[in-house]
Amino acid sequence: MVIWGLAMIHSNHLSAGLSVSAYPGDGTVLLAFDLDPSLTLDFAGFAIQRTPPNGTPFYLSNRLSFETPITATTTPQQRVFTPSNQAPFQKFRWVDAPATIVPGSYHYQVTAMYFQAGGELKAGATAAVSVNLLPQQNEKFTFGFTRGDLSSQAYAAKFKNAPFRPAQKSIDYDTAPYKQQYDWLGYHARTLVFSFLEECLADPEVTVDLFAYDLDEPDVIRSLEKLGNRLRAVLDDAPLHTGATAMEPLAKAKLIASAGSANIKTGHFHRFAHCKVLIQKKNGKPIRVLTGSANFSVRGLYVQANNVLVFEDAPTADLYEQAFNQAFTDMAGFAKSAIAAQWFDLKGKGIPPYSVCFSPHTSADTSLKKVASAIEQAKGSVLYAIMELAGSGMVLDDLKALGSNPNIFSYGVTQTAKGLNLYKPDATNGLLVSFSYLKSKVPPPFDQEWEGGMGQVIHHKFIVVDFNGENPVVFTGSSNLAAGGEQDNGDNLLAIYDPAIVTAYAVEAIRLIDHFHFRVAMSTATTVTPLVLQGNDAVQKWWQPYYDPKNIKCAERSLFAKG
Repeated sequence: MVIWGLAMIHSNHLSAGLSVSAYPGDGTVLLAFDLDPSLTLDFAGFAIQRTPPNGTPFYLSNRLSFETPITATTTPQQRVFTPSNQAPFQKFRWVDAPATIVPGSYHYQVTAMYFQAGGELKAGATAAVSVNLLPQQNEKFTFGFTRGDLSSQAYAAKFKNAPFRPAQKSIDYDTAPYKQQYDWLGYHARTLVFSFLEECLADPEVTVDLFAYDLDEPDVIRSLEKLGNRLRAVLDDAPLHTGATAMEPLAKAKLIASAGSANIKTGHFHRFAHCKVLIQKKNGKPIRVLTGSANFSVRGLYVQANNVLVFEDAPTADLYEQAFNQAFTDMAGFAKSAIAAQWFDLKGKGIPPYSVCFSPHTSADTSLKKVASAIEQAKGSVLYAIMELAGSGMVLDDLKALGSNPNIFSYGVTQTAKGLNLYKPDATNGLLVSFSYLKSKVPPPFDQEWEGGMGQVIHHKFIVVDFNGENPVVFTGSSNLAAGGEQDNGDNLLAIYDPAIVTAYAVEAIRLIDHFHFRVAMSTATTVTPLVLQGNDAVQKWWQPYYDPKNIKCAERSLFAKG
C-alpha cells in the first residue's frame, strides 16, 4: 500500500524580525510570513528560495514583475516569470507546489527585500524552514489529491499542452501513450485508486463492492472486469448516464459480461447514486474502503480537483458495506434504514478520529446539522472548495454568510455553470471569473474543458474549520453539502478531526483559491490598471493593509503566520 501524508502540521522560524511558518499539504506547502512593522520602510516584498532534497537552491518565480504589466489581453506566451529576489512576492503567504516531488526535506529560505537607490533591491532579514512534502501518514489511513492543473504553467512546461485523451471519447482506448500525463495529473489520488485495485486483483480471496457515479476511465474498467464475479456494483442510472453519448452504459455492459447480471445493479435513489466507493472484502469480511470526491472517470482523475481517502480499518469498511448492501438490495428503503439515520463515530489505532454519515436521509438535518454547527462555532477560519453553492440548506447558507462575519477569516472557491466563484472574506457575493474568459486564455484542446456544466473543474466537496485552532475539522466525501442532495442522493460525508489532515485540506483550498484568484484579477486588469508589482513611489503601500487591525488582510497575516 502506498502511503503519503504529513509528519508535522507546521513549523516556525524567527530571525531578526522575520518569521516563516510552513504548513505541509499533499506535495504542497503553504508558507506564511510575518515581519516586524518596524522593518517595513522601503519594504518591497518577500523572496523565496527553495532547495529540494539533494538539489540546488533556486528562487521561486513570480508571475508579476516591476517592468512587465499584465492585462486581460495578455496571452500565456507573453507572460514573463521573474525570480523572486528580483520580483518579490507582495503578499504575506505563498503556496509552493513543485511540479515534481521527491522524498526528503525541502528547505525554504525567505528573505525580506528592500528598495534602494538606483532601482536595485537589497536583502534584509532572512528566515528559513524545512518541511517534508511526502512524509508518512496514519498507519491505516491515507488520502491524496488530484492536481486539477490541466490549465497551468507546469502542465505546459512538462507536456507542451499535449492532449490527455483521444479526440473520440471511448472507454477502450490505449492509455499507454498518456501514462506520464495521467500519473502527473492524477497525482496521489490516482495512485491510491490503482494501488487499491491492484491489491484486490492480486488476492483471489478478495471480493470488491463498488459504488460508481461517473465511470469511463479505461484502466479502472479493465481492472473491474478482471475481478470477474468477485465484483458487485451499484451504478448510477440517472439520465446523464443513460443518454446516447454517455459512456456508462458501455461500462455497465462490460461489467455484466464479466461479473454477471446478478452482481450489477443500477439505480439513482431519488436523483443520483452519487458515491464513489470501493470496498475490499477478504473471505466475505470488509477490511478496507476507498472513498472521496473523485469519480472513476477521465475527468474525475485527470481534469478535476478531487480527493481520495483510504481506510484500512474493518469497522470503517463494515459501515460502508452496510450502506452498500442496503442500496444493493433495497435502494428505495435506504433513507429510512438504520445506516442512514445518524453519524457514526470511529477511532482506533492507526486511523484519525472521525465520523461518517450516509445519505439519502428522511431529513437533511441528519447530516448537515453537524457541519453547520461547526461553521457557526468557528473561532478563526473557514476554508472550502465545493463544486457549487447553488443549492439550499443550512450549510450553504452559512458559507454564503461568512463574508459578513468580521471575526472569521473565510476563503472559498466554488463553480457554477457560468464560471468560477471565489469567496473572499469581505465579498459575500463572490468574485466571478467567467468560462468565456478562461476559454480565451487556455490553449487548445483545453479550452473545451472550461465550459461549465459537464466541464466542472472544482469538484471537491470539503470544508475546513479552524485548521490551526484548538478544534480543527474537515468535512469531506462525495456529498455536495446541499439539503436537496442529502435527501435525494446516495452519498457519504465524513468529519475528520486530525490536525495534520485538516491542515492539508486547508492548504489545498488556498492553493486552488490563489490559482483562480490570479485569473480573476487578470480578467479585470487594463492598460490603465494593469497587474504589476508596486514600486517604492506608491502612496498607499501594498503592505499597509496587513498591519491595519480594521483590514481583513491583517487577520490573514495573523492567522497564517502564527505557526
